[in-house]
Amino acid sequence: MGKDNDILAGLDRPALERLTERIDAIRLFAHAYSHHLNMRLGDTTPADMLAFAEHHGLAGLNIHVDDGESRSLANMTPVQRADFGVAAATMNLAVHIEISSTTRAELEAAVAIAKEIGAPSIRCYPRYEGRLSTVIQQTIKDLRQLDEIEPAKTIQFKLEQHEDLKSGELAMIVRTVDNPRLSLLFDFGNMLNAHETPEAALEAMAPLLTEVHIKDVKPGDDRGGWSQIACKSGSGVIDFSALLCRLLLLGKDRPQITTFALQEENGMESPAFRFPDEGADPIIPWRAPSTTEIPASVTLADRLVREKEEAAEQVRYVRAILADLRRAAASRLATGADHD
Repeated sequence: MGKDNDILAGLDRPALERLTERIDAIRLFAHAYSHHLNMRLGDTTPADMLAFAEHHGLAGLNIHVDDGESRSLANMTPVQRADFGVAAATMNLAVHIEISSTTRAELEAAVAIAKEIGAPSIRCYPRYEGRLSTVIQQTIKDLRQLDEIEPAKTIQFKLEQHEDLKSGELAMIVRTVDNPRLSLLFDFGNMLNAHETPEAALEAMAPLLTEVHIKDVKPGDDRGGWSQIACKSGSGVIDFSALLCRLLLLGKDRPQITTFALQEENGMESPAFRFPDEGADPIIPWRAPSTTEIPASVTLADRLVREKEEAAEQVRYVRAILADLRRAAASRLATGADHD
């Protein structure tokens, strides 16, 4: 409670009232990466992820189109995707899909999938190699095609900070593209690889954020930069209470963040991409999409069971933090502490 009161100390009464209201209305989503190993090496399906979200009383599901390998949305038939969309709607769950690219071909494929399942949102990020300036210009070129790719203008696009571009660079891309359907997605840990802290990244990206991935991480030393080591929520360096408070308060008249996806990634590791001495136009190396490996000391069967448990534990952990924040805010409102 003391820590939460420190976080809330600078908030006036209207802000405290907004915070309590927004905690009550928060849209927590499941994220399929929390079951990454089960979807890649086990038998978990996209339908199972809908069941997980419904079981835990969540508002929806974020899922990569390739999650589930041969059982993924990308590998379903149009009829199967339509059935998936009907199942989600029946459960009153929204589905946001994700891809690991900004190329026109992959965006077009994602739009087709989104239309078939009724998804209103697509997450993307650039995965190019080359000089930073070239990567930025190519990403801008890609994203300027959104209205051609989806002329009905019914889908929102979220550009995620995904390890190689810095927050200011991403904000510049979105402002340059200047499409009201394009915004930024804030991940609690992906800025480490770009040698930024979560607090600095949030400061730079805040005006353009609409979606969040929640996870915990630890920085690792990597050639003078920081690698990202994802870990069980509560065991890393991320200040969940402070970040959630700041994110929930974005937007004066209505919540700016529409979705908070629970993305437990214990065991995921990714290298440093940006460095303090990199120069003005560093080379961005090519990389494959993120993945998680199983420690040699753990059997596959045991890790698959534990991953499911960790995903459920993260739901409880985040809800407990939100409950503590709400109690602290309500207490300050009741005692008039906002005038201290």
